[in-house]
Amino acid sequence: MTASTAPSSPDDLASALDGTGYLADAGLASAAFLALRMGRPLFCEGEPGTGKTALAQALSEALSLPLVRLQCHEGIDASQALYDWDFPRQLLHLRALEASASASHTDLDVDAVEASLYDRRFLLARPVLQALQDAPCVLLVDEVDRADDEFEAFLLEVLAENSVTIPEIGVVRAATPPLVVLTSNRTREVHDALKRRCLYLWLEHPDLARETAILRRRLPDLPAELAEQVAQAVQGLRRLDLLKPPGVAESIDWAQALQLVGARHLDLESATATLGAVLKYREDADRARDALDSLLAS
Repeated sequence: MTASTAPSSPDDLASALDGTGYLADAGLASAAFLALRMGRPLFCEGEPGTGKTALAQALSEALSLPLVRLQCHEGIDASQALYDWDFPRQLLHLRALEASASASHTDLDVDAVEASLYDRRFLLARPVLQALQDAPCVLLVDEVDRADDEFEAFLLEVLAENSVTIPEIGVVRAATPPLVVLTSNRTREVHDALKRRCLYLWLEHPDLARETAILRRRLPDLPAELAEQVAQAVQGLRRLDLLKPPGVAESIDWAQALQLVGARHLDLESATATLGAVLKYREDADRARDALDSLLAS
């Protein structure tokens, strides 16, 4: 992405996202545009399946920038996000130096050997360091709510400085800050200090018209009637007391599954046969089967 190709307005960005198959409303397009122009991280919060991760992927494609993804999990630490040393290669290098010194009957210079072991060629860049090195790029920090407080503090420092210090090498600083998208399913509250560093965006499940449009956009061969029926049924499923309400990805999977079994419209038989594409828990499937008649009649 260059200054001449960067979106000049939220509408331009929405159009670019639409070209990737991601339909952004005005609020989402404005938030993403401001994050891009202000050089601020975008913190996306919402229920699973509302398109948070897909937004980062779409931004990467729309802006022609590489995507670097950091998947957070319980117990993740800075080393898993930043860098590590390639110990097997370092060991081979050390043995090669020892063999060379033995063959030439010379003594190894301990300081020189140590310095050579911590050369950049032995550095394994993890996602955050990779993003700083490869910037401009899109850095997706996915499900940051699954990490702990210490990792949040680490992220806050990196996002504030757009640099990291590697003791053996020095400071690595991004010439152009990456576009950072952080996502949270709100399994816990993320600290205010991290949120203050970011622009905030809450993502809802799409309404009926928007979900229908998404299905038609992602599955061009999907009949219009079937797209609307699937979207309407998924909207009804979300109103049930489910363990995991279906997101847009499941809605697309369901519509595709119906296409593959040759369904032209959504009826009780085809819905029951393909329910595993949209619901992932037995309890949810049982509850949905009991409600399918009323859902399909609405």
